[in-house]
Amino acid sequence: IDEIEALSSIYGEDWCVVDEDEKIYCIKISDCLDQPKWTLCLQVILPPGYPTEEPPIYQLNASWLRGQDYTELANSLEEIYVQNLGESILYLWVEKIREVLIEKAQSSEPEPNIKKTSEEVDEDDGEDFLLDYEPIREDPIKMLNYVTSESQEDEELPPIHHGNPITDRRSTFQAHLAPVVTTRQVKRVLEKLYENKKIASATHNIYAYRIYCEDKQTFLQDCEDDGETAAGGRLLHLMQILNVHNVLVVVSRWYGGILLGPDRFKHINNCARNVLVE
Repeated sequence: IDEIEALSSIYGEDWCVVDEDEKIYCIKISDCLDQPKWTLCLQVILPPGYPTEEPPIYQLNASWLRGQDYTELANSLEEIYVQNLGESILYLWVEKIREVLIEKAQSSEPEPNIKKTSEEVDEDDGEDFLLDYEPIREDPIKMLNYVTSESQEDEELPPIHHGNPITDRRSTFQAHLAPVVTTRQVKRVLEKLYENKKIASATHNIYAYRIYCEDKQTFLQDCEDDGETAAGGRLLHLMQILNVHNVLVVVSRWYGGILLGPDRFKHINNCARNVLVE
């Protein structure tokens, strides 16, 4: 409690309580106060055993944070935890992230290309954009129709399944799933989905994928928030918990004009879980 109060007073408006009961917090970190070039959102969940027995569960969210940048930063945070076992470490984490952002700002790296960042702002009525519910148990002939003659030249487009939509207060959520074994297939599935005007018009298309690399015995995985801060990381975390692999899950959200607050994350995960289980 003391640590949370201290962080709240230190970081002011940049510190956000997402869910007090579940101890979920979020902090926006940037390289400077005036006209920041690089920003990142750190979301943490403090488990019952924190800080003496368990580390915080965290997500790092930024449109530019991918690949090696993500790995290096995650390794730095885990190193801080190991060096300060049993101690409160959130302040150390925040300042380490800020240090990385300042280094980026001072280097010659181009500024990140910022796209959608705000959530729940479009005035679309999600009910107009529903796709027909297509259960996993599809007619195999119908599945083959997804494979275009163009894709034969490269890699086949995997079958794409559309989950059952969830609607709440005029916002609609729908999951789409495809089996994938390469990042090229991930790209092809995303391209195919975006050809659908209903999906392309969604306020957010959040996705995550996990591919198991047999030769290295490691996972190739990534996620995208598409403007819905922390949603991609939550989706990837769900896939890790369910221990699924060689699959891409995309969740489209059409905003209906009424703010849902934390419920939107529940709906994103629920429709993703449903299509995965099915």
